Amino acid sequence: MTISAPPVVAVPIEVGGVTKTFLSTRGPVEALERIDLAIAPGEFVCLVGPSGCGKSTLLRIIAGLVTPTLGAVSFGEVPDPRTAMVFQDHGLFPWMTLRDNVAFGLEARGVDQETRRSSAEDLLDQLGLGEFALRYPHELSGGMRQRGAIARALLTRPQILLMDEPFSALDAQSKLVLQDEIQRLWGEHRQTVVYVTHDIEEAVILGDRVLVMSGRPGQVVQDLTVDLARPRDLRDRSSEEVKTKTWSIWKAIEGQVRRNLHLPS
Repeated sequence: MTISAPPVVAVPIEVGGVTKTFLSTRGPVEALERIDLAIAPGEFVCLVGPSGCGKSTLLRIIAGLVTPTLGAVSFGEVPDPRTAMVFQDHGLFPWMTLRDNVAFGLEARGVDQETRRSSAEDLLDQLGLGEFALRYPHELSGGMRQRGAIARALLTRPQILLMDEPFSALDAQSKLVLQDEIQRLWGEHRQTVVYVTHDIEEAVILGDRVLVMSGRPGQVVQDLTVDLARPRDLRDRSSEEVKTKTWSIWKAIEGQVRRNLHLPS
């Protein structure tokens, strides 16, 4: 028996005047300054920018994990949307099997053991991990663990999926496979996705839009629409649109990246 799966009803994300200042022993640190943006229901939006520009902070504010100093985040007429987050580090519990890790979100919602385990096994099968359901995280490769983290997020059928550099620690081949996998899964459910990455080409390949952030305090300095048909595949990487947008984004952030590395602009 599997958990019933009505269609995911995606919700918009509206960020209004969000500013975040952290207090430290050396004084205040302005992470974000008056971020205004609107993300449509079911849109896949990528955030890129130099290290330290506040991308992850903005993601955590959207998730409700960090409170903005000024401004607010709203979700249309939905006061409390179902939100799931995938981090760079998979975050699987080492004492749980892969199946029970994936089912954990359903356990927190009070779903009975038989239903949540069956649902987790079904999703693991879709992700090519069915035969590893009873393995522990230390018995899996990095790519498998990250697929498990994605499965755990998706099983709760979130309306908003937030991803913070989920593939940055993986080898190039695993990264390509999982980029295709996340596109396929998003294509089936069409949650609203906000995806943070340092990989500019990845942002262009995955996103409907790419939001480019400045150095600290982070502000959105470019909002680029990606007009590539879906589903996308490896051949799209050689298209002129991908090359042009990737270069445009790089030129927007190159100066700040060089300053972070103490190199001449």
